[in-house]
Amino acid sequence: MSDTGNKEKNRTAPRSYTELRKDLSRRDRSLREKVVSLEEATAFVRDGDSVGIGGSTMSRTPMGMIWALIRAGKKNLSCARSIVSSDGDLLLASRACNHIVTSWFSQGILWGVSKVMRHHIETGKARYEEWSHMAMGMRFRAGAMGIPFMPIRSMLGSDVGKQRPEAVEMNCPFTAEKLLLVPALNPDVALIHVQRCDAYGNAQFDGLQFMDADLAMAADKVILTTERIISNDQIRRAPDQTKIPFFTVDAVVELPFGCAPHECYGVYEPMMRHMEYYVDLVNKDPVKGMQEYLDRFVYGPKSWTEFLDLIGVEELLEAARAGESIYDA
Repeated sequence: MSDTGNKEKNRTAPRSYTELRKDLSRRDRSLREKVVSLEEATAFVRDGDSVGIGGSTMSRTPMGMIWALIRAGKKNLSCARSIVSSDGDLLLASRACNHIVTSWFSQGILWGVSKVMRHHIETGKARYEEWSHMAMGMRFRAGAMGIPFMPIRSMLGSDVGKQRPEAVEMNCPFTAEKLLLVPALNPDVALIHVQRCDAYGNAQFDGLQFMDADLAMAADKVILTTERIISNDQIRRAPDQTKIPFFTVDAVVELPFGCAPHECYGVYEPMMRHMEYYVDLVNKDPVKGMQEYLDRFVYGPKSWTEFLDLIGVEELLEAARAGESIYDA
């Protein structure tokens, strides 16, 4: 069986705690500088890897890293995220990803269920694995804790639960109440965007945390993109704000506007004109529209800066003013 085939088979069963501990002991946990370029960071992701994506919906989406992986020609990725937005459209349409694990897939709250996703799933080009919001979070939490499953009540009696044979019902040994056991999620690689971190990977982020701290602990490798790299002295002045510690991180990429056209809390809001252009384009034709977008905005630019130029300085500045205004309220 090919390496990709083995990966597909192994994804159905959580890895044992002993295996996780062995992998953990082999990793380089030293305090060292990990700054690399966006292109260099793509080497940490292999074809066929399972990839955990930080943020949620259009919030703190690591769009720059996703953009770079598509341009690097990565294939057969299995991507897991709490709530997927247009990032999933790009991953599916580029054929970088053929398996999505999530609790919801839309182009954003304003635009509803993704037609791009429907095309790829309904035509058999990719697999869609749906869990409840709570189940996704608890699967990452179990992965972070190094345990093979987490007991929950979410999904009991729902049609979502009926679609997931991986989840197992049991009676609690203490109360005899019915519970559902959901398997741990331990991605090969996690992609997480933060407002700031130091060169070692100590990361601080503002606003909703989503499952990012658990995702960083659950993954074998972590790639951080950040709006700015700050000194370790600055990190140490507010240690309570460090949500992701350096010893979980393998690569750090300084990438201003790294969530564009999505938002990064307190730094910039979504670029709504660009998103509306995108949704209108792909909803008219999920195949040709997506290819046109990929050709112009992903494969066309020579750098992330050129991609931002295509969005436009005016819209970037408007988004930045709106994002920073939250601190003026």
